[in-house]
Amino acid sequence: HTPRRELRPQRDAASGHDLGDRCHRWWRGVRETRGGGQAGHSCRGGSPPSMHSGVAGAYHHAPPEGVEQLFPLVEQLTSPDTREQALLELSKRREAYPDLAPILWHSCGTIAALLQEIVSIYSMLSPATLSPGASNRVCNALALLQCVASHTDTKTLLLNAHVPLYLYPF
Repeated sequence: HTPRRELRPQRDAASGHDLGDRCHRWWRGVRETRGGGQAGHSCRGGSPPSMHSGVAGAYHHAPPEGVEQLFPLVEQLTSPDTREQALLELSKRREAYPDLAPILWHSCGTIAALLQEIVSIYSMLSPATLSPGASNRVCNALALLQCVASHTDTKTLLLNAHVPLYLYPF
Protein backbone atom coordinates (compact mmCIF):
# COMPACT_ATOMS: atom_id res chain seq x y z
CA HIS A 1 0.00 0.00 0.00
CA THR A 2 1.45 3.34 -1.05
CA PRO A 3 0.88 6.10 1.53
CA ARG A 4 -1.11 9.07 0.30
CA ARG A 5 0.20 12.57 0.81
CA GLU A 6 -2.03 15.34 2.07
CA LEU A 7 -2.72 18.21 -0.31
CA ARG A 8 -0.86 21.25 0.98
CA PRO A 9 -1.65 24.88 0.30
CA GLN A 10 0.02 25.90 -2.95
CA ARG A 11 1.60 29.27 -3.69
CA ASP A 12 1.12 31.11 -6.95
CA ALA A 13 4.60 31.46 -8.47
CA ALA A 14 3.88 34.92 -9.88
CA SER A 15 2.26 36.60 -6.89
CA GLY A 16 3.33 34.41 -3.99
CA HIS A 17 -0.28 34.32 -2.75
CA ASP A 18 -1.76 31.19 -1.25
CA LEU A 19 -3.91 29.62 -4.00
CA GLY A 20 -6.51 28.72 -1.38
CA ASP A 21 -6.83 32.42 -0.58
CA ARG A 22 -7.12 33.20 -4.28
CA CYS A 23 -9.86 30.60 -4.60
CA HIS A 24 -11.64 32.03 -1.57
CA ARG A 25 -11.55 35.52 -3.11
CA TRP A 26 -12.90 34.05 -6.38
CA TRP A 27 -15.86 32.43 -4.58
CA ARG A 28 -16.53 35.66 -2.69
CA GLY A 29 -16.71 37.48 -6.03
CA VAL A 30 -19.09 34.86 -7.40
CA ARG A 31 -21.36 35.18 -4.37
CA GLU A 32 -21.44 38.96 -4.77
CA THR A 33 -22.17 38.64 -8.50
CA ARG A 34 -24.91 36.08 -7.90
CA GLY A 35 -26.43 38.06 -5.06
CA GLY A 36 -25.66 35.93 -2.06
CA GLY A 37 -24.32 32.58 -1.09
CA GLN A 38 -22.89 30.99 1.98
CA ALA A 39 -21.07 33.25 4.35
CA GLY A 40 -17.73 32.03 5.55
CA HIS A 41 -17.07 29.53 2.75
CA SER A 42 -13.46 28.53 2.55
CA CYS A 43 -11.72 26.25 0.09
CA ARG A 44 -10.19 24.47 3.07
CA GLY A 45 -13.46 23.61 4.73
CA GLY A 46 -17.19 24.12 4.77
CA SER A 47 -19.64 23.37 2.03
CA PRO A 48 -19.32 24.85 -1.43
CA PRO A 49 -21.68 27.73 -2.12
CA SER A 50 -25.18 26.80 -3.19
CA MET A 51 -24.74 28.51 -6.55
CA HIS A 52 -21.49 26.65 -7.23
CA SER A 53 -22.84 25.13 -10.42
CA GLY A 54 -23.77 28.62 -11.61
CA VAL A 55 -20.09 29.54 -11.36
CA ALA A 56 -19.31 27.26 -14.27
CA GLY A 57 -22.06 28.78 -16.34
CA ALA A 58 -24.00 25.53 -16.26
CA TYR A 59 -27.14 27.06 -14.79
CA HIS A 60 -28.63 30.50 -15.24
CA HIS A 61 -31.43 29.67 -12.81
CA ALA A 62 -31.84 27.34 -9.83
CA PRO A 63 -29.76 24.16 -10.20
CA PRO A 64 -31.65 20.92 -10.95
CA GLU A 65 -33.13 19.13 -7.98
CA GLY A 66 -30.62 16.94 -6.19
CA VAL A 67 -27.49 18.68 -7.44
CA GLU A 68 -26.94 20.16 -3.95
CA GLN A 69 -26.17 16.68 -2.63
CA LEU A 70 -23.13 16.55 -4.93
CA PHE A 71 -21.35 19.41 -3.18
CA PRO A 72 -20.45 17.53 0.05
CA LEU A 73 -19.23 14.59 -2.04
CA VAL A 74 -17.06 16.86 -4.18
CA GLU A 75 -15.64 18.44 -1.04
CA GLN A 76 -14.89 14.98 0.38
CA LEU A 77 -12.61 14.27 -2.61
CA THR A 78 -9.97 16.57 -1.14
CA SER A 79 -9.62 14.55 2.07
CA PRO A 80 -7.76 11.21 1.83
CA ASP A 81 -9.95 9.88 4.66
CA THR A 82 -13.22 10.40 2.79
CA ARG A 83 -12.01 10.21 -0.81
CA GLU A 84 -12.68 6.54 -1.53
CA GLN A 85 -16.40 6.70 -0.71
CA ALA A 86 -16.78 10.06 -2.48
CA LEU A 87 -15.10 8.67 -5.62
CA LEU A 88 -17.50 5.72 -5.62
CA GLU A 89 -20.63 7.83 -5.08
CA LEU A 90 -19.73 10.51 -7.62
CA SER A 91 -18.74 7.90 -10.19
CA LYS A 92 -22.14 6.24 -9.78
CA ARG A 93 -23.97 9.57 -10.14
CA ARG A 94 -22.01 11.05 -13.04
CA GLU A 95 -24.56 9.96 -15.66
CA ALA A 96 -27.48 11.42 -13.68
CA TYR A 97 -25.85 14.87 -13.45
CA PRO A 98 -24.61 15.99 -16.87
CA ASP A 99 -23.10 19.17 -15.39
CA LEU A 100 -21.03 17.38 -12.76
CA ALA A 101 -17.91 18.20 -14.81
CA PRO A 102 -18.02 21.99 -14.24
CA ILE A 103 -18.67 21.39 -10.55
CA LEU A 104 -15.60 19.14 -10.36
CA TRP A 105 -13.41 21.48 -12.41
CA HIS A 106 -14.29 24.67 -10.53
CA SER A 107 -14.04 23.18 -7.02
CA CYS A 108 -10.83 23.89 -5.14
CA GLY A 109 -8.44 20.95 -5.05
CA THR A 110 -10.74 18.47 -6.79
CA ILE A 111 -8.75 17.89 -9.98
CA ALA A 112 -5.54 17.76 -7.94
CA ALA A 113 -7.12 15.07 -5.74
CA LEU A 114 -8.16 13.04 -8.80
CA LEU A 115 -4.65 13.32 -10.23
CA GLN A 116 -3.20 12.34 -6.86
CA GLU A 117 -5.31 9.17 -6.93
CA ILE A 118 -4.04 8.32 -10.40
CA VAL A 119 -0.37 9.10 -9.79
CA SER A 120 -0.37 7.20 -6.48
CA ILE A 121 -0.83 3.84 -8.22
CA TYR A 122 1.96 4.25 -10.79
CA SER A 123 4.44 2.39 -8.59
CA MET A 124 1.99 -0.53 -8.40
CA LEU A 125 1.95 -1.00 -12.18
CA SER A 126 5.41 -2.49 -12.48
CA PRO A 127 5.75 -4.99 -10.97
CA ALA A 128 2.01 -5.59 -10.98
CA THR A 129 0.97 -5.17 -7.34
CA LEU A 130 -2.26 -3.23 -7.87
CA SER A 131 -4.89 -4.44 -5.42
CA PRO A 132 -8.58 -4.68 -6.38
CA GLY A 133 -9.39 -1.80 -4.00
CA ALA A 134 -6.71 0.46 -5.48
CA SER A 135 -7.88 -0.52 -8.96
CA ASN A 136 -11.46 0.49 -8.13
CA ARG A 137 -10.31 3.83 -6.71
CA VAL A 138 -8.24 4.73 -9.75
CA CYS A 139 -10.99 3.58 -12.13
CA ASN A 140 -13.47 5.84 -10.33
CA ALA A 141 -11.01 8.75 -10.48
CA LEU A 142 -10.47 8.13 -14.20
CA ALA A 143 -14.24 7.98 -14.77
CA LEU A 144 -14.63 11.40 -13.14
CA LEU A 145 -11.76 12.83 -15.20
CA GLN A 146 -13.37 11.38 -18.32
CA CYS A 147 -16.56 13.18 -17.32
CA VAL A 148 -14.59 16.45 -17.18
CA ALA A 149 -12.83 15.66 -20.48
CA SER A 150 -16.07 15.02 -22.35
CA HIS A 151 -18.04 18.07 -21.14
CA THR A 152 -18.12 21.00 -23.57
CA ASP A 153 -17.47 23.58 -20.83
CA THR A 154 -14.44 21.83 -19.31
CA LYS A 155 -12.84 19.92 -22.19
CA THR A 156 -10.60 22.78 -23.37
CA LEU A 157 -9.73 23.77 -19.80
CA LEU A 158 -8.55 20.22 -19.08
CA LEU A 159 -6.44 20.08 -22.23
CA ASN A 160 -4.93 23.53 -21.65
CA ALA A 161 -3.92 22.42 -18.15
CA HIS A 162 -2.01 19.48 -19.72
CA VAL A 163 -3.85 16.99 -17.48
CA PRO A 164 -3.60 14.19 -20.11
CA LEU A 165 0.17 14.09 -19.50
CA TYR A 166 -0.55 12.44 -16.13
CA LEU A 167 -2.43 9.64 -17.90
CA TYR A 168 0.48 8.41 -20.01
CA PRO A 169 0.96 5.06 -18.19
CA PHE A 170 -2.65 4.16 -19.02
